[in-house]
Amino acid sequence: MSKQIIHTDKAPAAIGAYSQAVKAGNTVYVSGQIPLNPETMEIVSGDFAQQTQQVFKNLQAVLQAAGGDFDKVVKVNAFLTDLSHFATFNEVMSQYFSLPYPARAAIGVASLPKGALVEVEAIMVL
Repeated sequence: MSKQIIHTDKAPAAIGAYSQAVKAGNTVYVSGQIPLNPETMEIVSGDFAQQTQQVFKNLQAVLQAAGGDFDKVVKVNAFLTDLSHFATFNEVMSQYFSLPYPARAAIGVASLPKGALVEVEAIMVL
């Protein structure tokens, strides 16, 4: 099976030894997106909701670069530095996904790269 590396300038560049996404067959594995502004590569200012909005904008750009969209996502993993923001995360996520929702895990973590409050990764089937 061959793999294709997915890259777009509309999402933050990788800040480590990874690709924005990798397509293997008809499955796309999207690396975790944090709330970086793709132009400045800095964390967006604002509260948890604003950071989560930026994360989903970044995720959307990678999904589109791979030829898909949120409707084709089958699994989401969300990493939150404070699980008290869980309801806010659900509210923002519901602005990007529609029924039927993908499978999801929400995990509380001690910290994320660059001091982000939230990170989201996804698996999409085309």
